[in-house]
Amino acid sequence: MEKFITHDGTAVPLMRSNVNTDDIVPARFLKSISRTGFGRHLFGNWRYLEDGITPDPDFPLNAPRYQGASVLVAGENFGCGSSREHAPWSLREFGFRCVVAPGFADIFHNNCFNSSILPVSLEAAEVEAIAEGLAEGASPTLHIDLPAQTVATADGRTYRFKIDPFKKNSLMEGLDNIGWTLSHQDQVHAYEERRRQEAPWLFPRSA
Repeated sequence: MEKFITHDGTAVPLMRSNVNTDDIVPARFLKSISRTGFGRHLFGNWRYLEDGITPDPDFPLNAPRYQGASVLVAGENFGCGSSREHAPWSLREFGFRCVVAPGFADIFHNNCFNSSILPVSLEAAEVEAIAEGLAEGASPTLHIDLPAQTVATADGRTYRFKIDPFKKNSLMEGLDNIGWTLSHQDQVHAYEERRRQEAPWLFPRSA
């Protein structure tokens, strides 16, 4: 998994509250358990007109100003609804490394860390101020500093966010849950060997 230390990127505001995982990637596209192939379906019901092909010029991700966006600035309770991992997969494959919002659904929040996406929670008024700056300022960019736990705007405003220390370290090291477990292989093998000596009947020999 890709590490996250600092990130500079174009940020796009999508100030809708209660955006659920079916909004992020519609259920009709969930035909694979692979992590790839979902980026093109991100916000599939919103990015296109009724024909499903023509980009909707009024949708923020289609605006020339926000092309190549890698930071999403969103409304309250982002990622609610079902617990599908495909939602962060689609965001990551599309190019997003960070989502800034006043709050996230718990399961989506945790899934982001396993997809190398940093979910940043700020006060609602702070997120609104950032979104307004992105829409009106000269440069719709943000600088995210995970070690310092800050979000900085192009015009010099800085906002500090909180994050669980374990999740912070895992993201900085590029470790998802499986990667973190594998990083402790020596301890796991030592435990298994100790248990083999303590309770050999739990480790029957193969015939």
